[in-house]
Amino acid sequence: MSGHSKWATIKHAKGAADAKRGQMFTKLIKEITITARMGGGSPDSNPRLRTAILKARGANMPKDNITNAIKKGTGELEGVSYEELAYEAFLGGGVGLFIEVLTDNKNRAAADVRNLLTRGGGELAKAGSVSRLFKRQGIITIDGEKYTEDQIMEIALDGGAEDVALSDGIIEVTTKPEDFETVADALNEKGIETMSAEVSMVADVEVALDKDATGKALKLIDRLEENEDVQNVYSNLEIPEGFEAE
Repeated sequence: MSGHSKWATIKHAKGAADAKRGQMFTKLIKEITITARMGGGSPDSNPRLRTAILKARGANMPKDNITNAIKKGTGELEGVSYEELAYEAFLGGGVGLFIEVLTDNKNRAAADVRNLLTRGGGELAKAGSVSRLFKRQGIITIDGEKYTEDQIMEIALDGGAEDVALSDGIIEVTTKPEDFETVADALNEKGIETMSAEVSMVADVEVALDKDATGKALKLIDRLEENEDVQNVYSNLEIPEGFEAE
C-alpha cells in the first residue's frame, strides 16, 4: 500500500527486496513507457519521465530495464500502448482509496477494479471526493541497517528535504513534490542506496477502524495492488502500532 503510515512505508520498502520485486519492476516499466510516449524519451525535457526514472532507480531497477522501457515508449522498440485511469472509492467507516491504473485494456481494468471493490466491501465514489483527502509528498526510504539517521539527515536536509525519521529499521526522507528530484539526486550523488523513492499521495487525516475492519481493508488493498493493471493504491487508513494482519 502506498501512503504515509509507518506500517505501509515499511511494507512497501520491504516489498522492493522480496518476491514482489518482479511485479514492482513490471509496474515501473509501464510507468516509464507511458511517460516517455507522452513527453519524449529525454529526462532533461520530460520532468515526469525523470521522476519515473528516479523512482525506478530508488527500487534498484537495472539500467537496461529503464533504457528499454524508454525505447518502447518512444517507439524505438516494439511495445504496448497504455492508458492512465484513476478510480476513487470508499470503504466502511470513511476510509478512502485512490487507485491509479495503467492498462492496455480499460474495459478489463474497470471490471477488475469494480469486482475487487464489491467483493472487498468497497464502492466507487465521485471524482474528487477521495483525492481531496490527500496531498502529494516525496517519500524516499533507506535501509537503516546500512546507514545512520545522522548520515542521511545531513545529506537530505542539505538537499532540501522536509524531514528525516528512523522507524523500525527504515529511514524515511520526506520532501515537497517540487524538491523530490533535488533530494533524490543529492542522495544518489553520495552513493546512498535507496529502497524506494517516489512522489506519493499522503492522507491529511487518517481514519481508524476496529481490528477486523482494518484487516479486511488491508486484504482488499493487497488484492488491488496484485492486479496487473493497478499501479498504486493510496489510502487514509490508520494502521495501529503493533498491528499484524491475520
